[in-house]
Amino acid sequence: MEILRLRERYRCERRKLLDFLLSTSLIKEFRTPSDDVDLSGVDLDTISADYVLDCIRSVLFLGRKLDISEATKKYYDELGYPAMINSPSGSSYLLISDPLFSGSPPQRVPPQIDLNPRTSYSSCSLNQSSTSVVEEIKNSEEENEVRRTAAETASCEPRNDAVLPSLGFPVLSTGLSDDDLRETAYEIFIASVILSGVHVYSFEDKKREKKTRIFSRLRSRREKVNSQPQSTNDHSDLLDIMRVQMQISEAMNTLIWRRLTEFTSRTCEHIDIPQISLELLSGICKYDFHNEKSFIQWKKRQANILEEVLYHSVSPITAEHVAIRSSLKKIRDSEEWNIRMYPSENADVLLVIKSFASKLSSAPVRFGIQGETYNWTGGYHLNLKLYETLLSSVFDILEEGQLIEEADEILALIKLTWSTLGITQKMHHLLYGWVLSQKFVETGDLQFLEYATSELQKVLASEDGRKEAAYLDSLICSIVINGRKLDHSLLDAVFVSISIWCDRKLQDYHLHFSEKPIFFGRVVTLITLVGVPTADESGDIKLTRADTEAVSEMTSMHFKGYVENSIQAAYKRALKAIDRKSETEKRHPLAVLADDLKMIVERQSTVFNPVLLHWCPAAGIISSTLLHQLYGDKLKPFLEKVSFLSEDVRSVLPAADMLERELIQLYYCAHGEDRSPSHVTKDLNPYEIGEVSGPVILDWMDAQNEHILQWTERAFHLEDWEPLSFQQRQAASIIEVFRILEEAVDQFFSLKIPMDVIHLQSLLCVISQSLETYLSKVINQSVEKNHLFPAAPALTRHTETLISIIKKKPVDCAFLTEEVLNKLNNLSISKLCVILNTLQYIQSQIAMLEDGIRQSWAHVRLCSDNRWKREHLRRPLTEGLLWCSESVDELFSTFNSIRRTVVDAINRFCDFAGARVVFWDLRDTFLFLLYRGNVETARLESVLPQLDTALDQICALIADTLRDSVVLSVCRASLEGYVWVLLDGGPSRVFSEDDIQMLQEDLNMLKDFFVADGEGLPQAVVEKEAYLALQIMKLYSLNTETVIGMLMSASEQISMGLDCSKPGTRHLEDAHTLLRVLCHKKDKEASKFLKRQYQLPKSSEYDDTQLNESSSVSPLVSDLFKRSASINWTSKRSFKSIKKKLKDATSEIKPAAW
Repeated sequence: MEILRLRERYRCERRKLLDFLLSTSLIKEFRTPSDDVDLSGVDLDTISADYVLDCIRSVLFLGRKLDISEATKKYYDELGYPAMINSPSGSSYLLISDPLFSGSPPQRVPPQIDLNPRTSYSSCSLNQSSTSVVEEIKNSEEENEVRRTAAETASCEPRNDAVLPSLGFPVLSTGLSDDDLRETAYEIFIASVILSGVHVYSFEDKKREKKTRIFSRLRSRREKVNSQPQSTNDHSDLLDIMRVQMQISEAMNTLIWRRLTEFTSRTCEHIDIPQISLELLSGICKYDFHNEKSFIQWKKRQANILEEVLYHSVSPITAEHVAIRSSLKKIRDSEEWNIRMYPSENADVLLVIKSFASKLSSAPVRFGIQGETYNWTGGYHLNLKLYETLLSSVFDILEEGQLIEEADEILALIKLTWSTLGITQKMHHLLYGWVLSQKFVETGDLQFLEYATSELQKVLASEDGRKEAAYLDSLICSIVINGRKLDHSLLDAVFVSISIWCDRKLQDYHLHFSEKPIFFGRVVTLITLVGVPTADESGDIKLTRADTEAVSEMTSMHFKGYVENSIQAAYKRALKAIDRKSETEKRHPLAVLADDLKMIVERQSTVFNPVLLHWCPAAGIISSTLLHQLYGDKLKPFLEKVSFLSEDVRSVLPAADMLERELIQLYYCAHGEDRSPSHVTKDLNPYEIGEVSGPVILDWMDAQNEHILQWTERAFHLEDWEPLSFQQRQAASIIEVFRILEEAVDQFFSLKIPMDVIHLQSLLCVISQSLETYLSKVINQSVEKNHLFPAAPALTRHTETLISIIKKKPVDCAFLTEEVLNKLNNLSISKLCVILNTLQYIQSQIAMLEDGIRQSWAHVRLCSDNRWKREHLRRPLTEGLLWCSESVDELFSTFNSIRRTVVDAINRFCDFAGARVVFWDLRDTFLFLLYRGNVETARLESVLPQLDTALDQICALIADTLRDSVVLSVCRASLEGYVWVLLDGGPSRVFSEDDIQMLQEDLNMLKDFFVADGEGLPQAVVEKEAYLALQIMKLYSLNTETVIGMLMSASEQISMGLDCSKPGTRHLEDAHTLLRVLCHKKDKEASKFLKRQYQLPKSSEYDDTQLNESSSVSPLVSDLFKRSASINWTSKRSFKSIKKKLKDATSEIKPAAW
């Protein structure tokens, strides 16, 4: 079949080529034997394509004409040589005969090569016939005999899925080829059309009309049909299309039409095949052909047709049959028929055959159907082949795999042959469905399958009478299956053939329908229509048609077999390819196999199951259970050897788990809601991947924890606390730490292995330990803020003296330890800003990290019983996130501890940054020089530029989210420093009533500096921070008696346990504050009171310049919180105990008796 299709395709393409070449303007002149430019009589099958191409090349350069006679001669010359092809290894040739049936090489000596030129066959003279032609024909007959023997031997056993199994028609004894059948079918078609009275043009009109457009009609026939709608009675265009589709030359078509028109004009009765052949033999001679070989082949075909009908189709064989065969042999023998016998003898032979054919045709019929003749049943195999050939004409020969647009009209004309070929309506639907099925198998075009299904449905829907049914059952076909020859009626043969093909496709539907899944449903519909093939005990094939409403147990079992066989075949293919894929993808073979099987499961679930569930409800269960078992057998030995998280384990376990999840889903889809998890685990023995992976993951997390801590410490030790860039102002170390943590999280969730809450807890512990380690190292860099404050000077009273004291008492000084001093030197403002930015970065990143972990955890497949529940498999993502949030919030509470640590650290470093700017970096300018000696000469305006520079530096480095907090810290520290100057400024600072106005102006200047015309801190915040300083100024504005009275009153109302030495803990009614105000008040009454009541020394006796000088070399720190010069007042105590505390604190106050 494949060889015949290739031959047919070659002939079609050859005609297309010649049609194109002759219709173009490349050849301008033609030369024919009759010197006529009309090419309607040219047979393209006898024109040498090579000769035409040579002429075109010559026309371009030499102006050569195309000689039709020469082209025909060259064509026949080429037939004498084997076909040659050009191959890389050299010239190769194709054998004419099939080597399998040619037998052993001949032992005789090969004949001599005839060097004489061959005789031209362009004329029809009897004298020009030669023995070489006769020999050639005889050789052709021998080849046909070989073909017949081969056909009988090979039979029709269907083994190739690329074609439908043959129907097993009885073998044509005369070896008629497809070309012979095609030409004979066309002759029968024309005879039936003429006999039916269909109106057509006369041949002379058609010839004149076609002169100028003989070759253009084939290309434009559809446009002509569309532009010129044909009338009801005129079928000329359809007949012309039919001629082209049957590949009949116009010259031959003219001969057939002329002779058959004369024949049908003499008879109005029924015609049969012998009558048509005999009429053509008697009316057409070799003079009607352009060459003798064409005539010989045509005559031989007619003789073979007659022998097939008159001799091989009858039983038993009588002497009369033998005589008829002898007569037919004379017709085949060209030498005897054309040379030895006279025309009258030829006519006698034909008359004898016609008489026998008429006798045979009038023989009693078997079934009594209207119009039935003996030839209906005697030569039914030939009739069926001819009708099948006619039906094939509806497929476009120019556009392979397409129906012609006029298919319906052509079919209507083909039905005219029913009475001649013994075709009924049911047989037509049956054979047309068979032809369409063949075309679908050949082309893969879905429309042919749909048309075929429609035709076969019509077959089943039609109801024949008893006679018609008996007639159809008598048409026996033999199909060879598994080496056994089975006889079936034509109907059963068609159905069995289609059913066997469908059955073989469905046995491995994963292979045949994966690329075109839509075909699967159509093929299932087709096999249920024609019947599912089953073999009984004797080996006979029976078809079980499926009921769409109530599926039988037999059908369900058969489809169950399809599922099992296809799944096993797909598994074997995947198993066979895993080694190659594993080497290519660099993955473990089990991982590759799991991925391949997952694709099979997806196709089974989405493509095949929706179709199969109607015929086999258990299809999903069968496929899921079978694949689960097959893969489990391969996976189990691997799981037994898993001891650590290797690359193979990382590859295999996720793939295996995903496959199992898909199989569970497929199982549930098949069962619906009526299966509990216990049933699932019973049918699908779990792989227990979670149990295997659980300890392995924990071991891996422990190793990751050690690794991450080492890298965290390394990153911190390499940190220089310089910003990465203007956009990234945090430390490089924290970027590295979070990169490591994110990589660990990605690795954790990329495992895609079933996990439990304990694994999440382990991951969160790793993250927490890393961040806690980093934060502890950052916090350890900090210094207590009290180390920044200067030592409080001694309490003195202001006196104006004219005699300078030569030797003054120095104030007490305390040096910082080397460790503290190194920390202070390392904590510069720029580094403090980077530290604060880093802490803020931790604060933001930990929130993002937590959100990412929560979302990733929602996608994790838990290694618990929940993963075997239907609701867990189908849970939407939003529900998963909610479930995740509810179940793991307690685990994420460890991040809350880190957040609190970060907040405390930010507050601590913010406070320290403000204190450092004022009490350390601006200590000399702000604390030691402001108002020193004289308020007017040491105003605040000299300090603000330096404070502004410090703030510019901070704003350039600090993150935007922290800028206000740090600036507020500097503001608070500035106001605390300002209060420190007013109360703890030492012996060199005294304030008179005239200075109060300037102090108020400076305080307002400081507040405006931080408000910055609305672009800085809020006015209310600054006012709140400046409240204490404003109230102290009000104390200085009070007269001395009032302040002394307030001090005496406060002695009875001291707060319990209040450490007044700390900035920010002072208040107006505090005895310590009131005492300090009196000490710095430039007033004689205050000085007398202090001398009389506290015996405080004069301010002129102390030199606090040493404090400034010593601090500039080695900073002094006043322990304001432990060693303050201030006192802690205790409520309800005597003034005597208060005085004692003052004396202990200052060491300069002598005990006074009260």
